[in-house]
Amino acid sequence: MSKKTSVNKVVLAYSGGLDTSVILKWLIKEYDCEVIAFTADLGQEEELDSVKPKALKTGASKVYIEDLRDEFARDFIYPMMRSSCVYEGRYLLGTSIARPLITKGMMDIVARESADAISHGATGKGNDQVRFELAAYHYDPSIKVIAPWREWDLNSRDALVKFAKDNDIEIPPAKKSPYSRDRNLMHISHEGNNLEDPWWEPDEDVYVLTVSPEKAPDKPTWLEIDFQHGNAVAINGKAMSPLEIFQYLNKVGGANGVGRLDLLENRYVGMKSRGVYETPGGTIYHAAHRGMEELTMDREVMNLRDSLIPRYAAMVYNGYWFSPEREALQALIDETQKTVNGTVRMKIYKGNVSVTGRKSATDSLFDANISTFEEDHQVYNQADAEGFIKLNALRLKIRSKLYGKKK
Repeated sequence: MSKKTSVNKVVLAYSGGLDTSVILKWLIKEYDCEVIAFTADLGQEEELDSVKPKALKTGASKVYIEDLRDEFARDFIYPMMRSSCVYEGRYLLGTSIARPLITKGMMDIVARESADAISHGATGKGNDQVRFELAAYHYDPSIKVIAPWREWDLNSRDALVKFAKDNDIEIPPAKKSPYSRDRNLMHISHEGNNLEDPWWEPDEDVYVLTVSPEKAPDKPTWLEIDFQHGNAVAINGKAMSPLEIFQYLNKVGGANGVGRLDLLENRYVGMKSRGVYETPGGTIYHAAHRGMEELTMDREVMNLRDSLIPRYAAMVYNGYWFSPEREALQALIDETQKTVNGTVRMKIYKGNVSVTGRKSATDSLFDANISTFEEDHQVYNQADAEGFIKLNALRLKIRSKLYGKKK
């Protein structure tokens, strides 16, 4: 491949692993350009001290390591959780929601350094290439994107290792796990190796954040989570930031075997892919939020919002976080959350999460005088139900007269 000369300065999403280290050197060789390495701390709980010296040794002109955990929890996870969304009915979107923030961080460095391109290590088969690039174009429509996996011929680990050896790149020690993993404050994902057989049941060594439910404590853990405008603000009476909320729930959920998911999902690019996810804190949070909504959200408002969950989840999964349709839908969702205020009591036990109580001093729509099986003091006249039923049955009666005997 001949040298490229159209790029002067590139900001690379850099992790310090084999792939992005090879990409860093490859960019310098193939594009004859300056490369700035960017690493985002999103709560992956990895040691980042070695990232900067390794990037500099590999040829980076500068290295930025940004702690984005607070912003991630506050401005990305929380808005998504207000929507109560799940992708394909089960996935809480832990990887998907991280990508727009990583790209935002990269584009901040692009602006600061007057760079003219970005690069990432996402493959041409996955969703992340779409998420990174759609977000990048949101910030700068003229930005150039270099995706090495769509250009080079280094299409195997052996080829990457050979390139690293030929170019004096430090090769990380062999991973203890054979699985491809991505971790952040929201979750950890596991892909590849035996998981590519959809019939294979994951061994316990797949899991990182959660104990086996069978080995979880024999006594339940109880939590009381306070909500204001659809956002969790305190646990057991202690006020916490969004970051602190998720850190706490992750520990409780992980210790009790909560949040394991084995999913065969549909990627945006068209193929099916198997992923095993651990989302301990997010699973508790999602259940608590729904419990709070049950008490405080109007029925038709909830039906409307719930009908839009698949659309919202697809927007996040497919990389359209910064799209006008997601922002418009977020405005509607946030309007529905104004009354979601109060406290939910949760029981966490051996992989299970249960809502066992909810209360709201200001926005409860539950009225025992109306709902009671006891004497209702004439608040609700049960005889009115007869006319209600007849009116709703009218169209069914008409249809039955026309077609009932034919079916």
